[in-house]
Amino acid sequence: MTTATVSEIQHVTPADLFEVRPFTPHCEVIRAAGDHAVIGVSPGNSYFSARRVLDLARWALARFDRADFVYTDLYVAEMYEASGYPADDARRKAVKNLRGVRAKVQTAVQAADPGGTRLHAHAMSDLRAVPAYRDLHTHLTARLTTDDEFRTTCEQLVGTFLAGKVTEVTEAQRQVCMAYVCAEPRSSWTPRRSWASRPP
Repeated sequence: MTTATVSEIQHVTPADLFEVRPFTPHCEVIRAAGDHAVIGVSPGNSYFSARRVLDLARWALARFDRADFVYTDLYVAEMYEASGYPADDARRKAVKNLRGVRAKVQTAVQAADPGGTRLHAHAMSDLRAVPAYRDLHTHLTARLTTDDEFRTTCEQLVGTFLAGKVTEVTEAQRQVCMAYVCAEPRSSWTPRRSWASRPP
């Protein structure tokens, strides 16, 4: 998903910055209701430039009653290490990229919703204090052992991430990546419940 160019943005409303394509009728109900959007932002991902995060904030406020950014701060150093960075380098890279993603998200929130009434930012680790998140995480972890489709989907995500990053994948690397996947605050990872957005 990419935004329009700056010149194009001048001629579109915030609601038109991205085109949403729900994958299922259930997803369309969520989009049409426009109650709440959660936007995940990962550190060190060049897709999430300061401009892109601000555009996402503007788009969300134009389409939904309220929105929350959730930026990843769990297992970040471990993921860099799984990608092949030495442990010390992985920790330094994590600190640097977390500082950057936090600044981008907070700047976008302040610019798009100065009063802080409809748009908020959270670190993923903050969710651990929320009982509903803990229940969801427990449920997803349990599904890894009981739901073949779900487990296969998660394993494919892990495999895709590690492909090309390391020549020989270890079980420890797989476990770290799986922990990262399961930590993300989604109610479901199965394709039939996913939905995505892309530029018009």
